[in-house]
Amino acid sequence: MELTYTEEEEDFRARLRAWLAKELPALSAKPSPDDWPARRAYDLGWQRRLYEAGYAGLHWPVDAGGQGATPTQHLIFLEETERAGAPYVGANFVGLLHAGPTIAAEGTAQQRARWLPPVLRGEEVWCQGFSEPGAGSDLASLRTRAVRDGDDYVVTGSKIWTSHAEVADWCELLVRTDPGAPKHRGISWLAMPMDAPGVTVRPLRTLAGSTEFAEVFLDEVRVPVANRVGAQDDGWRVTMVTLSFERGTAFVGEVVACRRTLGELARAAKVNGRWDDPVLRRRLGRLYGEFGALWRLTQWNVSEAQAAGGVPGIGGSVFKLAYSHARQELYEAAAQVLGAASLSLEEEWTLDRLSSLSYTIAAGTSQIQRNIVAERILGLPKGR
Repeated sequence: MELTYTEEEEDFRARLRAWLAKELPALSAKPSPDDWPARRAYDLGWQRRLYEAGYAGLHWPVDAGGQGATPTQHLIFLEETERAGAPYVGANFVGLLHAGPTIAAEGTAQQRARWLPPVLRGEEVWCQGFSEPGAGSDLASLRTRAVRDGDDYVVTGSKIWTSHAEVADWCELLVRTDPGAPKHRGISWLAMPMDAPGVTVRPLRTLAGSTEFAEVFLDEVRVPVANRVGAQDDGWRVTMVTLSFERGTAFVGEVVACRRTLGELARAAKVNGRWDDPVLRRRLGRLYGEFGALWRLTQWNVSEAQAAGGVPGIGGSVFKLAYSHARQELYEAAAQVLGAASLSLEEEWTLDRLSSLSYTIAAGTSQIQRNIVAERILGLPKGR
């Protein structure tokens, strides 16, 4: 594991900091959280700036339109943009962090040429159609079916927790193409156009009042066979590639943000007199240690990915499991520091606390992560 940075990497950091210092003051104000068309335009606009400056798809392979940067350089990029308060990927996150890297790793030359440049240029948005109402955390139990009819698949079923579906152009969609196969087989990975006839999107309102998720209903939607990434019935393997990216470096920026939030909490506690509570100080100190350890674990995972050619390994499940619980405790500590001020829905702290509750479910529940760690890392037998 290499935890230091080379001279070349530090030069990259300096150039990035200078660019951010120049670009961020010129950004317009962020749109209302409830105005998704405006948020899409804002996020795509930032992506276009990154593209023009040579920072789009930084860690993607050069032959996929990226910059071919090392995972360590990507880590520096995520760290510096978060520290500078730059916009996050927002509505672009599925295309940039999940679907795009999967297509880069598994897609044909034609598929790469069609789908990757619009993601990098900030022209198209993707959503993820994996979870289903009846499958819960058991993703392989999906029942959305795709029946081949000539050069098309005819898809019928429904998906849930589909992020940004209402403003997406494409959906990375898991379907069952062989209903008679064991549940981890007979699955295929399709790229579905969201404007296809038969696609209905119904936004879902979260506990925090936002509508970034949606239900998606599919009524005999025709998807070209040419839109299948990987072989038919090999979608579970392709999905594991997608999830390795989702649980790899996808939360790096949020770790940086949590460390900054922890510092803000300590300062707030000193101002409002709660710093005198030794139990609170001990709690904040332990969280400081946990997020420091998570940052080191991130560096470890990035070093491992760099040695393996850029695809994150299963260590991402260890990180995701620990991070989900640490983030929840961070915002519980925020409530302890801020008192009644943390209860107002007008306060960003409150919205962040409500959002933190989802992290032990989103991107794979903590129960699923524990199974992965137990079986694939520790070599324990599968539960019955």
